[in-house]
Amino acid sequence: MTKHTALVRRLMDLRRTDTAIVGGKNASLGEMIGAFRESGIRVPGGFATTADAYWSFLEENRLAEPLAEKLGALKKDKRDLAATGKTVRKMILDADFPPPLAEAILRAYHEMARRGASKLASVAVRSSATAEDLPEASFAGQLETFLNVRGDKALLEACKKCFASLFTDRAIVYRENHGFDHMKVALSVGIQEMVRSDKAGSGVMFSIDTETGFPRAVLIDGAWGLGETVVQGIVEPDEYLVFKPLLEDPSLRPIIARTLGAKAKKMVYARSGDATSKLVDTPRKERTAFVLSDDEVLQLARWACVIESHYGQPMDMEWAKDGESGELYIVQARPETVQSRREAGMLRSYHLKQKGRELVRGQAIGDSIASGEVCRLKSANEIGQFKAGAVLVTGTTDPDWVPIMKKASAIVTDHGGRTSHAAIVSRELGLTAIVGAGDATKVLEDGQEVTVSCAEGSEGRVYEGILDFDVREIDTAEIPKTHTRIMLNLANPAAALRWWSLPADGVGLARMEFIIGNQIKIHPMALVHFDSLSDRKTRRRITELTKGYDDKCEFFVDNLARGMARIAAARHPDPVIVRMSDFKTNEYADLIGGAQFEPREENPMLGWRGASRYYSGEYREGFALECRAVRRAREEIGLKNIVIMIPFCRTLDEADNVLKELADNGLLRGRDGLEVFVMAELPANVFLAEEFAERFDGFSIGSNDLTQLVLGIDRDSDRLSGLFDEQNAAVKCAISDLLAKARKSGIHTGLCGQAPSDHPEFAAFLVEHGIDSISVSPDSFLKVKTIVADAESKQKKEAGSS
Repeated sequence: MTKHTALVRRLMDLRRTDTAIVGGKNASLGEMIGAFRESGIRVPGGFATTADAYWSFLEENRLAEPLAEKLGALKKDKRDLAATGKTVRKMILDADFPPPLAEAILRAYHEMARRGASKLASVAVRSSATAEDLPEASFAGQLETFLNVRGDKALLEACKKCFASLFTDRAIVYRENHGFDHMKVALSVGIQEMVRSDKAGSGVMFSIDTETGFPRAVLIDGAWGLGETVVQGIVEPDEYLVFKPLLEDPSLRPIIARTLGAKAKKMVYARSGDATSKLVDTPRKERTAFVLSDDEVLQLARWACVIESHYGQPMDMEWAKDGESGELYIVQARPETVQSRREAGMLRSYHLKQKGRELVRGQAIGDSIASGEVCRLKSANEIGQFKAGAVLVTGTTDPDWVPIMKKASAIVTDHGGRTSHAAIVSRELGLTAIVGAGDATKVLEDGQEVTVSCAEGSEGRVYEGILDFDVREIDTAEIPKTHTRIMLNLANPAAALRWWSLPADGVGLARMEFIIGNQIKIHPMALVHFDSLSDRKTRRRITELTKGYDDKCEFFVDNLARGMARIAAARHPDPVIVRMSDFKTNEYADLIGGAQFEPREENPMLGWRGASRYYSGEYREGFALECRAVRRAREEIGLKNIVIMIPFCRTLDEADNVLKELADNGLLRGRDGLEVFVMAELPANVFLAEEFAERFDGFSIGSNDLTQLVLGIDRDSDRLSGLFDEQNAAVKCAISDLLAKARKSGIHTGLCGQAPSDHPEFAAFLVEHGIDSISVSPDSFLKVKTIVADAESKQKKEAGSS
């Protein structure tokens, strides 16, 4: 080996076993270049300085002893951290490059330029510590990166800055906390060909869901321009979630979530001055457009699966798109270090027992709850103002904030997405955090008592006051097995993945109206007839909500399809029963644009709801959008475990009309495995159970409506609440009658309601009468599963003794 090759190594010649020579980041780049050349995964080439180069830099400048002396003093007194860090960095920046090292770096750089047919190659200069990116010691975000570096002088200066970044205050503290000897960690500089993402976009990708640890998803964040805006949390990026098991089928497009980010800023090349890049405002056309096409999302997701498989563990990657060639690249890959290390089989469930006035909301990081006094800071330099246990509120964070974050009970930032610095560090520290809250620094005031809740789905909320909440731990290994299938009631797609490790048998009730009301928010007929809307304010609101979609009906179909698909993916391949929309007319009227299309009814509970709407001329076009969404979720995205359920079906003729309407919209019962269930919530469904069984594949007992209609009680009436009892003998008689007729007809029976959770004897009654499944809320799952196991055991003993 020559002197030059000892100081510099080509990335293509490196493998992941070379971490001690060039650090984890550069070793991983070399590994990918070599391993994925045949699979078509593009990784920009380049070279890296070695650990020997770093040590020779220190030796030639006689820096080892003074560095060790300065850093050793910190062991006794950490109060001099800032002064020590500044002194150490100045030592390195003031030093000269040894001629052999400078010559080796520039020779490799000029070779890159010749290959790229350019005299001044634009490169990314990245720091890679020799102990970096190991699963047990991730230095991610601790060291410096410099983009769009051009020319010999600029390159050598950037390399020196990388050496110095090994001794930023945050890096020093990190090594102290993790037990690394400062003088045994070297730094390798990676010099990598620049991808012209300044003319396109870039971002971050994980081969695991970063919030829930769901291992069968790829999470991709993206923004316009250079990727530092996403990594640093400067912008709210676009977000995509892809279901991995269906990626192998090229006919499917398993993107189960797609969210348009604000992307207010982007980082591009600087053409003058000392800076190599600059932040600019993102043009409106780009802010309202997705950075990646669906094809590009799927390509990146497939690459993530290949990379994860090669390394044998979940991975954290950075990607970039070249705006000149249109090609995608992976520019970094390291092991994911948070979710993949969580204790398997343990679930912690948080439940807010009361609600206060909502102050701000943003993207929830994790699913916990915390409270405390607000401490609003503009800079990490204000650490002296921060009291341990306070709620940190700021614009955004970077690694300099970590010492403050460690003291916080919760964090709220104005900017950032799920892969921003604030989000990543909050997960590592186990903190409750909300990012991208927009105006938190304006709304929340110093000293104000607040509760930060991330236990209500993908949106985190900050409430006024210190609110009461429960924390419960569930060990999935202790959950008993049952013959009766115990399923989940899930409505919120964003919360569905939280419960992926719960050993449920599918979803017994997924409410379509929740997705429409909470994510779409617009009445479907207002989208179909947008041009005829009379209210200008409504038109403006719809225009704002549907940005990024040329076809406003497509906004409804796309968001509804992906919402259903996300719930279905969480339990795949077990069945997920999706109830078609069951708003009452007053609830439909409350949707944006809904008042123009809904009648006023004296008793909406018994009015135009459920099945009666689907074939009506006044709603048929809206139902067609629902059907399009189901077809997309099942056929295009590929979640064929979705089962359709029809609510409030009053007559046999109505059942026939709805089935015809479904078929006319491409949803033919039995074709491609499609099953259609019906809610059993009317006395008519019980009386004519055999006839309904000829038309449907299963019954799902809606015990609330059935109790209401058997007893003639308005379930919302306060005065009659004492009489409303699902265990009333008449209600139980109706249920047992239905179960007997269904069993005779050979079709599935289930119940979705709260009664089995509240009344163990009711769950035992259902088991006794042979129900196939019981569907409950996730936080009731363990309780009901145990009750059912006991009931089955008792039934078995009684049968054996008779």
